[in-house]
Amino acid sequence: MRYIVIGAGAVGGTIGARLFQGGHEVVLVARGAHYEALKSGGLRFITPDSAEALDVETADGPIPARDDDVLIVATKSQDTVAALDPWPRHLPVVCAQNGVDNERTVLRRFDRVYGMCVWLPAEHLEPGVVAAYGYPHSGMLHVGRYPQGVDDVAQQIVTDLTKSRFVALASPDVMRWKYAKLLGNLGNAIDALCSRQPGAQAVAEQVRAEGAAVLKEAGIDFPTQQEEQELRGNRVDLRPIEGLARGGGSSWQSLAKGSGSIEADYLNGEIALLGRRLGIPTPVNDVLQREADRYAKQKLPPGSMPVQELVALIDERSAAVSR
Repeated sequence: MRYIVIGAGAVGGTIGARLFQGGHEVVLVARGAHYEALKSGGLRFITPDSAEALDVETADGPIPARDDDVLIVATKSQDTVAALDPWPRHLPVVCAQNGVDNERTVLRRFDRVYGMCVWLPAEHLEPGVVAAYGYPHSGMLHVGRYPQGVDDVAQQIVTDLTKSRFVALASPDVMRWKYAKLLGNLGNAIDALCSRQPGAQAVAEQVRAEGAAVLKEAGIDFPTQQEEQELRGNRVDLRPIEGLARGGGSSWQSLAKGSGSIEADYLNGEIALLGRRLGIPTPVNDVLQREADRYAKQKLPPGSMPVQELVALIDERSAAVSR
């Protein structure tokens, strides 16, 4: 297989780098300054135990397709349609993304779609550079055919990832795992807005509980936190990288880069959507979706909202929906 990674940021860059190091043919698709840096100097891939410049093939758009190509889309959810639009519709597509809407969206356009539940601690803040903090494996990746099942393509992807320093699992119920990941990602907006301020953890527990209640009411099954922790075990640990101060998660990085957009509509917004369908108020997710979007559009710095302000906004919203 040739792996074409569309969106060579933190997640895509790490997956592409590890597959390349494992001897697989990889093309990284990027744009702007990141593409120029990759083209001129390769991908500088930094981990807790190494730092390498990888001479990975790079493109800034579609390339001639081959029968053995697999597209791995690792963009933010808001960019999925635009990123995939130029590519041939017969190619298999792996959604290595947060949220649970990408697979359904892609299946409107592509015949073969695969979900990938990604637990992969990495950062991409500088053009041409990706830092991956997972050790001894770079991440845990569940892979399955969407909407369910495991076929030969999924199994080959799992085999290749397993040989490339990932914990990779063939999951016929991959969306079950992606819903569990969604619950964890509801706190991404808190990380982006307030970072690690005292009191942020209490809000994170509140938003997760609200999300879990909505999923249960909707009849959507997901693994418990204990199941996730037991599966991950000690196979993927977070390790510091000398000389690099770790910032935050994917939403934090969106604000840090001033990208102008953020993924909250597909994370907190997913719970808000389900809540509205079911007639269940979701004040915590409503506020986080709105404020994260506002911070992104106004290009405000990450961590600059006081936790007390966020809590006050949530209390105000909670009082309004309970009337």
